[in-house]
Amino acid sequence: MQNILKLQQKIVPELIELLQKRYDILRIIYYNGPIGRRILANDMCISERIVRNEINFLKSQNLIEVNASGMFITNDGEEIVNRLKEYIHEIKGLSKIEKSIEKHLKLQQVIVVPGDVDIDKSVLKELGKIAASYAMDIIKDNSIIALTGGSTVKEVVEGFPRSKKYNNILILPARGGMARNVDIQANTLVSRLAEKIGGDYELLHAPDNLSDVALETILNEKEIKNIIDKIRRAEVLIYGIGIASDMAKKRGLTDDEIKNLQSLGAVGETFGHYYNESGKIVHSTPTIGVKNEDVINIKTLIAVAAGKNKARAIIATEINRSSTVLIIDEAAAKEIVNIIEKKE
Repeated sequence: MQNILKLQQKIVPELIELLQKRYDILRIIYYNGPIGRRILANDMCISERIVRNEINFLKSQNLIEVNASGMFITNDGEEIVNRLKEYIHEIKGLSKIEKSIEKHLKLQQVIVVPGDVDIDKSVLKELGKIAASYAMDIIKDNSIIALTGGSTVKEVVEGFPRSKKYNNILILPARGGMARNVDIQANTLVSRLAEKIGGDYELLHAPDNLSDVALETILNEKEIKNIIDKIRRAEVLIYGIGIASDMAKKRGLTDDEIKNLQSLGAVGETFGHYYNESGKIVHSTPTIGVKNEDVINIKTLIAVAAGKNKARAIIATEINRSSTVLIIDEAAAKEIVNIIEKKE
């Protein structure tokens, strides 16, 4: 395939550009339909005239349908989107980028999703679907699955199809509650995933931000202690990656504490730990749930993140995690490569 792609890029590069554009249009309609022409044009940052021409072509090929509520994809269109994924992946040279990041960060695997979530929000849905598909393949009967909260992990949960293929699956929150938005808290996502794949679940009824004294008291509660022990026995952990300054604000750290984090060089956060660019923990907050030392014993870690601005945080938190499968968008991946190359 690589040789064919190189020939096409040299001889008919305009066809590859057109293919990518039509693929992007189909993918956006697939994840957001029914969608209007104007919204589609805005999402793709192209004129309505160009969109209209492409829509007429795709409609003539029975790949989309248009009605009063907007455009939506047909079965043929959905099949085309799924069959083109690998081709688009190779066109963009993402396999090479994946191997480069795997090598430099010493990770188990890197999966790069085409696109930039900051330009096309449907990229996050695609990332969630790919992460869910990966998790579905490795989850076994009698397993414990742990999830953190966050908008990206929410998309992973949404990406799981309804299934009854597993037996005796237990799904647990890896963190206590933190976000004001209940929809993206770990407890909510755990119950949603259990409903979709027919698993059992338990909830962690404790806030994520606690003083040392309060944390010690709560951890002595029998119910909490039992759940924490089960979380530490998880075979799979799905988690998001945060930018240090953003997560500090969400956790209610004071301005002085945030300035201190900045002076320590903190750029990334996960599991309540703040990491500098070398991957060293420079600050930790009292937290309920999985800790950095627990992660070492978990068989498979699935880290998900998207956006160019997450690149430094991804490097900081994931370097040398040999059990991690990192799933990111193209924009984050390319920025990670840029950062690595500048350091070298």
